[in-house]
Amino acid sequence: MNFLRIAAVSKSFGANHVVKEFNLDIDKGEFISFLGPSGCGKTTVLRMVAGFETPSAGRIVLNGEDITALPSRQRNIGMVFQAYALFPNMNVFDNVAFGLKVAGQPKAEIAARVSEMLKLIHLEHLADRYPYQMSGGQQQRVALARALAPRPQVLLLDEPLSALDAKIRVSLREEIRHIQRQLGITTIFVTHDQEEALSISDRIVVMNGGRADQIGVPADIYNRPATRFVASFVGTLNMIEATVLDQSGTVKIGETVVSLPEPIVHRQQGETVSLALRPEAGSLTGDLRGDTALPGKVLSTHFLGSVIRTKLDVAGHQVSFDTFNGPETRLPAAGEPATLRFAARDLLVLQD
Repeated sequence: MNFLRIAAVSKSFGANHVVKEFNLDIDKGEFISFLGPSGCGKTTVLRMVAGFETPSAGRIVLNGEDITALPSRQRNIGMVFQAYALFPNMNVFDNVAFGLKVAGQPKAEIAARVSEMLKLIHLEHLADRYPYQMSGGQQQRVALARALAPRPQVLLLDEPLSALDAKIRVSLREEIRHIQRQLGITTIFVTHDQEEALSISDRIVVMNGGRADQIGVPADIYNRPATRFVASFVGTLNMIEATVLDQSGTVKIGETVVSLPEPIVHRQQGETVSLALRPEAGSLTGDLRGDTALPGKVLSTHFLGSVIRTKLDVAGHQVSFDTFNGPETRLPAAGEPATLRFAARDLLVLQD
């Protein structure tokens, strides 16, 4: 039985349909990320689960109980916001203890639970500090501890790392995932950062225009995108137009005939089909990699440390390909001819 069910949920603000027929079943202890651009509806879904917004249609069921109309304070759900939302007039101890005090727990139990939470986030030495005396990363860890202290059934995180610098974001997202696994708490994490979602999620919900375009494990979302939007939003993608020679999967890119591993059922002979290729799938080295070779010309080369990114003109399309740097690696010069080699099975046929 699913622990949290979001069934056919929609939300409209006047004539603006923000969420449309959204469905998702979440197992107990799962870490789910809502990934998508601004305005796609991901935070609105989160707020409906939290009880801050009421669905226009549909149901939300938590652990067998319909909570669609239940006030937020009765849902036993913890939430961490983007802007920390700590009480500035309270020290760390009192911030973490706030929900426990509201629930009327005895002082001894509150002290023990707060101590446990501060140890969990490795800030027990800062119990007397006030928010203004702490870094952004420390404040967000306190906000996490405050959300977890009342032992919620579900933890919701609304872009909790977006206000932090890059290095702190990486370390804190790993810490959040470690704590989530340690506690086994069902978690929904909202982000527009694909790297965050891919690195810490059990499953990802890619949202577009108020709908879930694709739901799956990170590897499937990246390697087998279901829609053109998912393919273009998650990761870097090269788009290549090809002409269909026959529906068995034979296409022509420029002057090169390529045999795809699967038939093309949505295009007729002579029509154009959109193909996509990840930058890491190609090679410019002389040794044959894969079964397909396309002639091209180097447009530019960018040295990125561990990776070298080369841009090519291939059959009139600008494509980028990444290779790992090595001590003997030579950077191709702009204007040089180059042959792009890859496996035809790595080409993704995109639906409209």
